[in-house]
Formats: sequence, C-alpha cells, structure tokens
Amino acid sequence: MNYWLIKSEPDVYGIADLKRDRTTIWDGVRNYQARNFLRTMQPGDRIFYYHSNTTPPGIVGMAKVTEVGINDPSQFEATSPYYDPKSSPTAPRWQTVAIQFDQIFPAIVTLETLRQTFTPEELLVVRQGNRLSVLPVSATVAERLLAITQIS
Repeated sequence: MNYWLIKSEPDVYGIADLKRDRTTIWDGVRNYQARNFLRTMQPGDRIFYYHSNTTPPGIVGMAKVTEVGINDPSQFEATSPYYDPKSSPTAPRWQTVAIQFDQIFPAIVTLETLRQTFTPEELLVVRQGNRLSVLPVSATVAERLLAITQIS
C-alpha cells in the first residue's frame, strides 16, 4: 500500500462532496508528472485529501484508491475545460483513478502545521512553489501524519 496527497479546491470538489458522492473519478489532471503519479497508484492506496486555495489550506481527510487505469473522460468532451484535442479514445493521453471517501478529520492539518512538522524533502506539498495536484507521500511521513490526526 502506498500513500498519496491530492489537492482540490473545496469550492470545486471538496471532501464534503466526496463524502456525499462516496466515490468519484479524479478527473481533470493536466500535468504530466501528476498524471504519471496517478498511473502508479494501486487499489487500496490511501490518500490524504488536501484543500487548496482556501484559508487555511491543509489536509482535511482521507480517501482510498478503488480503481486504476481509467481514461479521463473529460479529455474527450469538447465543452470541458479539460478537453484535449490531441487526445482520442484510441490514443488517450490522460488516465486517472477512482477514489472512495474514507473520513473527514476532526480538525484540519493546516499547511502551517505541515511546514512546522515536515521538511520540503519529506513532504512535497510544503515545498515553495509546488503546484502539483497529486503527490507521493512516504510511509514514514504518512505514519507521522496519521499520528498528528490521531487516526490510523
């Protein structure tokens, strides 16, 4: 099992939306490095759900990967902001995963707390200028994060 951190703006698709829907596909990723991280995910991997572009930003809950290797349907939809005219159903460029809600933390683990607790080498989300929406999290760091939230 691996751990990941995914970022979403709460007014676009927050943890409350995932709790309501129970499952979703993580569509709309249009960065090759983030896409490559999605390609390496496996069913059962755990996800730290991070709210960005809000005050305060931080980790708000957990999800898990339920399905991998899904072609992102938004790449084929001409009206989608994630449409990719160079992509086709026979040669898709963007894959994603399905995720399932796990839990909302009792309190947000703020970016400030993350910066005080982890170095940029340990947790990429605290690295200045990091804009990726999908990031790997080492098992050691995941254990420390879970201890901060007092869950397992």
